[in-house]
Amino acid sequence: MTKRSVGRNRLALILFAALFAVLFAGFAIAEGIGSTNVPDGDVAVVESVPDGDVSEAEFKHAYEQQVSQGSLKKPPKPGSKKDEELSEAALGEILDSIWIRGEAQELGVSVTDKQIETELAQIKKANFPTKKAFQAFLKSSDFTEEEVNERVELQLLSAQLQQQVKNETPPVTSSEISDYYESAKDSQYTKPESRDIRLIINKDKAPIEKALAALRKDDSPANWKKVAPKYSEDETTSKTGGLQKGITEEVLPPNLKKPIFKSATGELEGPVPFQGKYLVLEVEKIHPGKVQTLAEVKSEISATLTQQAQGKFFSEFLSAYGDKWQARTTCAAGHVLNRCANFKAAAHPSTAPAACYEANPKTPASECPAPVQQTTPALPGTTTALKPEGERLVQRPRPEEAKKGGKAAGAEEGAAAPEGSASPETGASGE
Repeated sequence: MTKRSVGRNRLALILFAALFAVLFAGFAIAEGIGSTNVPDGDVAVVESVPDGDVSEAEFKHAYEQQVSQGSLKKPPKPGSKKDEELSEAALGEILDSIWIRGEAQELGVSVTDKQIETELAQIKKANFPTKKAFQAFLKSSDFTEEEVNERVELQLLSAQLQQQVKNETPPVTSSEISDYYESAKDSQYTKPESRDIRLIINKDKAPIEKALAALRKDDSPANWKKVAPKYSEDETTSKTGGLQKGITEEVLPPNLKKPIFKSATGELEGPVPFQGKYLVLEVEKIHPGKVQTLAEVKSEISATLTQQAQGKFFSEFLSAYGDKWQARTTCAAGHVLNRCANFKAAAHPSTAPAACYEANPKTPASECPAPVQQTTPALPGTTTALKPEGERLVQRPRPEEAKKGGKAAGAEEGAAAPEGSASPETGASGE
């Protein structure tokens, strides 16, 4: 990679990718809403915000910056796919700037010159060891120092908007914490009983019987350390006198659960057959299971639920944000994006083969989109404090054979009806 391309990559990473990829990742796509006219000489206009007009000159400059970032020797041919990509990216970044500044103004969010200066100093320190390196970056990226300051300001505004929205998230209640604890107590907050054991392993039964005889005379830890290296084929445990600590029942195969978890401490078991080998076992110590109390894990649960609530609240903010600013944005012909109020979505998905929508295609499509939008509602009874979204099952058209044969369509999709649930045909529970 050349120094020039490295500089451009830095631009993308420092000033663009981190700005809005998370904060403003999605937009609602409207069809034909809005009626604002775009003035001559502009490519777009955003209502209800200062400096909402996007001029041809501003767009052209943003386009040139996209060319520089793409490490292209010259601009692509007008009308080409690459030209369309760069045009959309250029206008998209301008709209990001207007939208974010508008949102920040409406929410009373602002940053000071000192904050911008401090943030930029940190960026320079981390990425540009010398002033010369920074100047080379500006030249290769077609950015001025003023534009860099503006990008840093947007980054700070973006972060503050995120934080303000998070701070407005309704607090987690005590009942929510309690419900989560009861749902997660067995799986997350219960430490199962474990045992420290000593064992000797050998593929032959005779050495195991000799080890067992020696340990019946003296099963002290000191004698285990003598017997295990002599008779065990397992190098790891033979070096520790056969000791293995913290064994839980859930990790054991069925034929070892009884000799380990039904035995008293100091009770020798053997020869125990196991996977073509034989074992001598002895439980040395039992560690009782323990259930953490709600008081012990309350702060942990509160943090988890707060994070979930903030994520949901923020997603709702994003949706409203996209709808609001898209409705205020109108683009000139030739510059209409799916972020513009006057954008009209295509009748068919752009990724779908044309043959999917032809009456008699010469070459039938091997795969087409579903004729209806698939949704994934939660299955009844599956929403819990641990899984607030529940178990999801895609809704599909009911198979004809299910209708004719009286069989539940869910069986065709691999979904078993809940026990005792009503039949779609009869309305009876089947009891």
